[in-house]
Amino acid sequence: MPPGIEVFERGWLSANNIFHFGEDNVCLVDSGYYAHQSMTLDLVRNTLDKYGLSTLNQIVNTHLHSDHCGGNAELAKTYDCEIYIPAAEALAVESWDIDLLSYQNLGQECPRFMYDGLLIPGQEIKLGRYPWRVLSAPGHAHSVIFYQEQHGILISADALWEDGFGAIFPELWGESGFEEVAQTLDLIESLPISLVIPGHGKPFVDVAKSIATARSRLDYLAADPKRNARHGAKVLLKYKLIEWRSKDLNEVMVWICNTPALESAANLLNMEIEALAKWLPQALVQSGVAKLDGTCLIDQA
Repeated sequence: MPPGIEVFERGWLSANNIFHFGEDNVCLVDSGYYAHQSMTLDLVRNTLDKYGLSTLNQIVNTHLHSDHCGGNAELAKTYDCEIYIPAAEALAVESWDIDLLSYQNLGQECPRFMYDGLLIPGQEIKLGRYPWRVLSAPGHAHSVIFYQEQHGILISADALWEDGFGAIFPELWGESGFEEVAQTLDLIESLPISLVIPGHGKPFVDVAKSIATARSRLDYLAADPKRNARHGAKVLLKYKLIEWRSKDLNEVMVWICNTPALESAANLLNMEIEALAKWLPQALVQSGVAKLDGTCLIDQA
């Protein structure tokens, strides 16, 4: 990692935060989930103190899923910093349309914020000390990724992890996603990359291996859209369960029945939403990522 960059590796509820600092620019790429905003503030405050910096100037979001921008409002309130978002999300943020922003659809929450600038693919933005190229990365969301050519570093958000990529949610509600993920992987493969800083998980250097893993995963999901529907449904409940930690099973089933993306998944699986609500918690238990204690569903790493 070159000077001027620190990575706050978070868990799965909050995306990683990448802290950039130079003489005239201190910024944070992605701000975590709203339930972790006090932790995000502490991480930023401690790093500012560590380097004798006075304030945070800018927040830059790769995309607007709630685990990547949930701390925006609190950070902006604390530091009066500017917020930059992908250009494709501008109208949705201006009107705070929670359907377009997917919060209603995915059953998640995010405090309202406004933006000061737009991230346009093909342009450059300065993050801390270095210029980064903004690249479009569709498939998982209206996402951008950032490439630093001098050091060969890619901030890949949820477009590429060490062992895969983010859930292909658009396919759940009838929009194209498989082809877009493939195009994004092609783009990443075309770049000379020495280090990837992903949206979740530790930074990694074996890019070829990760791309091969991602392509294999994509082929598996695209071969049968029902696989993607089951996977997407499990991801959504698991994510919510990480936030809850534990929840009465009846309340879990109510949440499932009231989450539009899960209703779309049920349709793809030719299931009634009530049937999906019964199956889905059991699917997490069978996968070893949750357990049942009486009538309570409990998160399990």
